[in-house]
Amino acid sequence: MLKKLRNLVLPSGVSPLRRNDPSAEQRAAVLAGQHITYTLKRSARRRSIGLRVDDRGLTVSMPLRASERWLHSVLQDKASWVLEKLAGWQMRKAQVLSMGDGEFIPYLGEQLTLRVQRSVFAAPACQHGDTLWVSVQDEGDAKKIEQRVSEWYRLQAGQLFAARVAHYAGLLQVVPRAIKLSSAKTQWGSCNARGTVRLNLQLVKFPLRLIDYVVVHELAHLREMNHSADFWKVVAGACPDYAKLRRELKAVSLG
Repeated sequence: MLKKLRNLVLPSGVSPLRRNDPSAEQRAAVLAGQHITYTLKRSARRRSIGLRVDDRGLTVSMPLRASERWLHSVLQDKASWVLEKLAGWQMRKAQVLSMGDGEFIPYLGEQLTLRVQRSVFAAPACQHGDTLWVSVQDEGDAKKIEQRVSEWYRLQAGQLFAARVAHYAGLLQVVPRAIKLSSAKTQWGSCNARGTVRLNLQLVKFPLRLIDYVVVHELAHLREMNHSADFWKVVAGACPDYAKLRRELKAVSLG
C-alpha cells in the first residue's frame, strides 16, 4: 500500500526514483525551445543548485527544500551553456565509430548509414544520398571496413577544406601557401608564418558552420599572427557569430 501511495504523489512528468540512487529522479524541461531530459538529485547538504553535463547527460543537484521556481530559473539562465555542453557530448560520441553493416557514421553533422557489400574488387567507398557503400572481400573484416571509411573521409575532407579555404581566403584577402590535413590530438587547426594551413581531419564529421569557423580562424592568422583584439576583428568580419561557434567547438574533445 505504501508503494502505491508513493507512486500516486509523484509530480506530473516525473518518473519514479531510480532504484540504485534513492535521491535521483528523471525530469524533462524545455530550454531555448529544445526538449531535454535530466536527472535531478536533492541533498540536505547542498546550499546551491549545481549543473553537470557528462556522457550520461545533464544532472542537476539542488538543496532538499529548494523551490521549483528557483530550479526553473537556474535552468533557464543556464540554457545556452547546457545545450552547448550536451551538443558537445553528442559530437564526442559521434567520433566513436562502429564499423559494421547498418551502423551510422557522422558526416558534416549528419548521420550516414554504412552499408557493407562483398566484392573481390578493392573499390573505394561511395556515397549515395544518406548511405555510404563500402566494398570488401570479407564483410566481417572490421579493420578493412574502417580503412575504406577512413580513406573516404580523407578524400572528402581534402576536397571540402580546399573549397572552404578558397572561399574565405578571398573574403579575407589572404593567400595561403598550402593546405594540409592534420591528425593532431590537441588542435582543430593551425597556421604558421610560412602560410601553411593545417585542418584536422575529424572536422569533416561536424556541421559546416564549425568547419568554416576553424577555416576563418586559421586564415585570420595570415593577417594577425596572434590572438589580439585586431585578430578577433578579422575573424568577426567573416564569421560574425564566431564566439558561439568557438564555445560549441570547445565542448568537443579531440582525445
